[in-house]
Amino acid sequence: MELKKNPKADVGKNSSLYFVIGLTAVLGLVYGAMEWKKYDNSNDYDISMNVEDQLDEEVPMTEQIKTPPPPPPPAAPEVIEVVEDEEEVEETVIESTETSQEEEVMEVEEVEVEEVDEDISVPFAVIEDVPVFPGCEGSSNKKACFQEMMQKHIRKNFRYPEIAQEMGVQGRVNVIFVIQKDGSIGNIRMRGPDKNLEKEALRIINKLPKMTPGKQRGRAVKVPFSIPITFKLQ
Repeated sequence: MELKKNPKADVGKNSSLYFVIGLTAVLGLVYGAMEWKKYDNSNDYDISMNVEDQLDEEVPMTEQIKTPPPPPPPAAPEVIEVVEDEEEVEETVIESTETSQEEEVMEVEEVEVEEVDEDISVPFAVIEDVPVFPGCEGSSNKKACFQEMMQKHIRKNFRYPEIAQEMGVQGRVNVIFVIQKDGSIGNIRMRGPDKNLEKEALRIINKLPKMTPGKQRGRAVKVPFSIPITFKLQ
């Protein structure tokens, strides 16, 4: 015998509807609990108090600031009487400074102009009369003789510094000096790889003899001259 299920006894019938109704009821309760407000009963203040009542009180007025009175108007200027100029004014006559042909012209003595001793330097390569090294007075080519005598002077007085030899220092020292208008040597400048080599080159140039100064247009001038001194270890 088969058991038949009564459709009225179905437990799951309309379950979704009941679920929605229950969910709605729960949400309503939660919302009402969140929006619930409670106020404390307090009689500490007077409800009848009004702000407008305070504004009716009289406010004492501050004293007025006393400003200084304005300065009095300036006095009216005195009436200036106009007096006619009765005095005669002499006219100023400007005499001409131009001389006429009838006037004698005074002769002016010639004024001697002193020559200014200009400090001129002329390079050795372009000077008209080169400085004369002692011993080159009779040479036909004094410029070549000057350079040859300079090389002889360097070889004769050359001495390699001991400290430079120990340190193994060698190189070329460029020397520039000026033959002054009296034939002496001055304004010596050097540039080299080591101070000891520069010091030795200075000693050699200081031993140069006094020379006959160079001339440009017949006048003695300063003549700069440059020469290299090579220091080389054997």
